[in-house]
Amino acid sequence: MAKKTRQILRRIQNIKHVRQITKAMYAIAATQVIQRKRALFSARPFGEESKRTLAQLWAAARKQGIEHPFFSRPERKGIAVLVVNSDRGLCGRYVGDINRAALELLEGREEVRLILGGEKAYRFFRRRPWPIVTQYLHAYERPDLRIASRILEDLLALYREQVGEVWTVYMHFRGELVQRVGLERLLPLEVPEARGEELIHEPALPELLDHTARLYLLGRVFGILLEAKASEQAIRRQTMKAATDNADDLIEKLTLLYNKARQHGITAELADIMGGAEALREGR
Repeated sequence: MAKKTRQILRRIQNIKHVRQITKAMYAIAATQVIQRKRALFSARPFGEESKRTLAQLWAAARKQGIEHPFFSRPERKGIAVLVVNSDRGLCGRYVGDINRAALELLEGREEVRLILGGEKAYRFFRRRPWPIVTQYLHAYERPDLRIASRILEDLLALYREQVGEVWTVYMHFRGELVQRVGLERLLPLEVPEARGEELIHEPALPELLDHTARLYLLGRVFGILLEAKASEQAIRRQTMKAATDNADDLIEKLTLLYNKARQHGITAELADIMGGAEALREGR
C-alpha cells in the first residue's frame, strides 16, 4: 500500500509540474494574442483601401484596353502554393488543419511548386512528391514587411515563369474563439467591380496599375502572415487553457485517490497494531 501511495504522489507532483508549464504558456499566448490582434487590425484597413483603389484602376485600364499579367491567366497549368504554418507545436488543431487543407488542394495535381512557411509545414511536405521551391523556417514569428516582400518575390517569380495560378493556405483570424482555414488565390488577381468616382491617375495608367497591384499583393501577403500568427496564438491559448484545466481535474482525482489509499494504509496499520495487542493479551 505504501508503494501505491508513493506512486500516486509522484504522479501528482509530475502533473503539477506540467500544469505550471501549461499555465505559463497560456499566459504568454494570451499576451501574444493581444499584440498580434492589434497588428492585424491595424493592417486590415490598408488592405481594404488598396483593394478598392486597385479595382478602380483596373476598371479604368479595361476601358482603355490596357492589359496586365497579374489579371490575366497564363496558359501554363502549374500551380504554386504558399503554405503558412507554425514553427512550433503545442497549438492544438492549428498545424494539422493547415497541412490537411493544403494536401486536399494539391491532391491529383502534378505541376505543383511549394513555398513552405514554418517548420511544421516543411516536415509534413518534405517527403511528398511535390517539389519545394523554398522554405521559410523561423522567419515570421513577428511578421514584418521585409519577410512579406521576400515571400512575394518568390511567388511572382514562379508566376512569371512556371505556374498559372498562385494559392495560399493559412489560418484566418475571425475572432479570439473562431479561426478558420483559408484557401485563397493570390494570382491571377480578382478584384470587385469598382464603385464610386473614377480616379484621376498620374503618371501613366499602366505604371500606376502595376505599382498598385504590387503594393496590394505585398499588403495581402503581410496580412496573411498576421492572420496566421494571431490565429496560432489564439489556438495555443485555448489549447493551454484546456490542458491546464485537465491537469486540475486530474490532480483533484488523484489527490482523492491518494487520500483514500493513505486512509486504507492507516486502517490496515491500526488493524495490525490492534491484532498484535490482542495476541499479546491472549498470550498472557
